[in-house]
Amino acid sequence: MAHASYDEFEPSRSTPAVYWLIGLCVAVFFVQQTLVGDANMANALGYSPGDIAAHSLWTVVTYMFVHGGLLHLVLNMWTLWLFGPRVERAWGSSTFTWFYLWCGLGGWAFHYMFERQGAALIGASAAILGVAVAYASRWPDDEVLFFGIVPMKVRWLVVFMAIINVAFAILDQGSADGTAYFAHIGGILAALIYLRTPSAQSLDRFRRRIAPAPDYGDETPRPVPKNSSRPRDRDVDDIVAQSKAAVARVRPAQQPGVVATAMVASVPPPSTALDAVLDKIAAEGLTSLTTAEKLLLDEWSKRLRELGQ
Repeated sequence: MAHASYDEFEPSRSTPAVYWLIGLCVAVFFVQQTLVGDANMANALGYSPGDIAAHSLWTVVTYMFVHGGLLHLVLNMWTLWLFGPRVERAWGSSTFTWFYLWCGLGGWAFHYMFERQGAALIGASAAILGVAVAYASRWPDDEVLFFGIVPMKVRWLVVFMAIINVAFAILDQGSADGTAYFAHIGGILAALIYLRTPSAQSLDRFRRRIAPAPDYGDETPRPVPKNSSRPRDRDVDDIVAQSKAAVARVRPAQQPGVVATAMVASVPPPSTALDAVLDKIAAEGLTSLTTAEKLLLDEWSKRLRELGQ
């Protein structure tokens, strides 16, 4: 029906959901043609009016895997292969599968509201048209060749298909000619509802938002080192410096006369123990002093204060 030109195609990423959906439809059709027959398969898996009353609830899902003929199957699978892989790559297989089933259920619901009698509902057209709507919402300006001849943007192709289905649904009153137009419309509407829901596709939008983020590599973050100097250490250094300065002022002080002699006589002799205490304070801090070392430091401080008076 159409041929799309992909500008962001990623062949390295597989699309298992599309493969499984196509494979399941082909397998059902093979069994239908070789073992069961079209009528029996439609009765078993297709949705028929009265299935809800008869509690055959599985048919609201299984109908989308049964097809009425080879042409019906080929057209649906070709359209799914045309639009499905790129949507699945963008959303992920799980989200794509649920969206596909959602659109199929939307097709059944619309058919159920407007078609209370007639032949069984079969075919994946409603779900696949929903996938086409999702494709057009994400890549509306991609060009396709309608029937391999007419170039057309995807958005206008989807609009054209929607108009055709609405027109035939009104003119033919549903599936009188064997085509479930109301189911097609339901699939399109289900896709639009899903895409317009605020929470829908939030993961996809999140991926697109963070895509331009720069790559900072795999290096483990490292803490920024703080300033190695601590206030307590600076206070200790100031104390030690002041003590040494006081000692230096007293030691070289020499004045003529009796006063100088008295001062020199009153100054305690140099103490190796005091030097060791001062060095320990500078290296380890005041908290590292023992009781005896603190008493020695107090004694020297007292003497220095007396000399300064």
